[in-house]
Amino acid sequence: NFTCSDFSIIYMKYNWLIFGLLLVLGTSPLFPQNKKFKIHTVAFYNFENLFDTINDPDTFDEEWTPDGLQRWTKAKYQTKLHHLAQVLSEIGTPENKELPTFIGGCEIENRAVLEDLIQQSQLQEAEYGIIHFDSPDKRGIDVALLYRKKWFRPTNFSSIPLYLNATPESEKTNTAASLAEKTEDDVPILAPTKRIYTRDQLLVSGYLEGEEIHLLINHWPSRSGGEQKTSAYREAAGKLNKKIIDSLQQLSVNAKIITMGDLNDGPHNKSIKVALGAKGKKTAVAPHEIFNPFEALLSKGLGTIAHQDAWDVFDQIMLTGTWLSSDYSTWQYWKAGIFQRNYLIQTQGKYKGYPLRHSLTEVGYSDHFPVYVYLIREGK
Repeated sequence: NFTCSDFSIIYMKYNWLIFGLLLVLGTSPLFPQNKKFKIHTVAFYNFENLFDTINDPDTFDEEWTPDGLQRWTKAKYQTKLHHLAQVLSEIGTPENKELPTFIGGCEIENRAVLEDLIQQSQLQEAEYGIIHFDSPDKRGIDVALLYRKKWFRPTNFSSIPLYLNATPESEKTNTAASLAEKTEDDVPILAPTKRIYTRDQLLVSGYLEGEEIHLLINHWPSRSGGEQKTSAYREAAGKLNKKIIDSLQQLSVNAKIITMGDLNDGPHNKSIKVALGAKGKKTAVAPHEIFNPFEALLSKGLGTIAHQDAWDVFDQIMLTGTWLSSDYSTWQYWKAGIFQRNYLIQTQGKYKGYPLRHSLTEVGYSDHFPVYVYLIREGK
């Protein structure tokens, strides 16, 4: 007879055998002792400029209109939606035949584009619910959560602002030139308040098939103006994230929390290692601490975003140590991955091998690869 711990050893030695077994058994893989486990996929994807074609007078979205710099037509918009839906419908396969239970997203203009997205043919069967708030980002881009209404029942959700003031160093770089930078996702307003307007952090609490969990969706301040000069902004985002997690743990010491997002920093940067306190080894993580499975993936040379031919993992999903128990009568973390398919990769030109992003001549997918983790629980 085998136990769950025996399975962990077998999996490490015979990964290919387990993979084939799960491929056949889908959402209810048969583990040793004839125990059945159910899987839920948690995904995060930077949708990269998911804008409609309508000019919003309250945001800097003029370039994403038919007459704007991107010549953003209804046809291009529909192609973008189809591309995103294709990716989202395939994340987590083949281990889990079900579409992701949770999808965290960023660079989203408004709720309307999400309504259009979940109505795409690839996603309709999942019957996703939407949790979205407009944030103060001046380009009008927000974070949001899509969830399978069949499996998850939200009970509370809130948008928690990140208040940042410009540093003297950033004031020198965040000038009119940076406002004109078309790839920039943070537009600072230096006068009169000197506040930098960036995305809020989205907190969603609810019940996953009867078990309470909490999810945080993030899009931390960018590196525009230089990694070192802007590091303090992302460290502030990490501290806010940690404060939210601490507050949840004060309410319940065994709170199960997942934080995910495009953090614009890698697993070893201060915002994650120091401010959030994330650790890369499960054995070193106490129940109240944060486990970052993407640290190990980065050490293997994998990445979600490329810059100057160097890869990094900006997109991460992290979990509190309460997800790392061997008691599979409740939901537990199984494993993590970076989702890649050939169609997501540029095949020619200067950026060959990079994520296939949008250009004036081609409606791509995103400049990021999506990431995911699996949650498993013993049961029918």
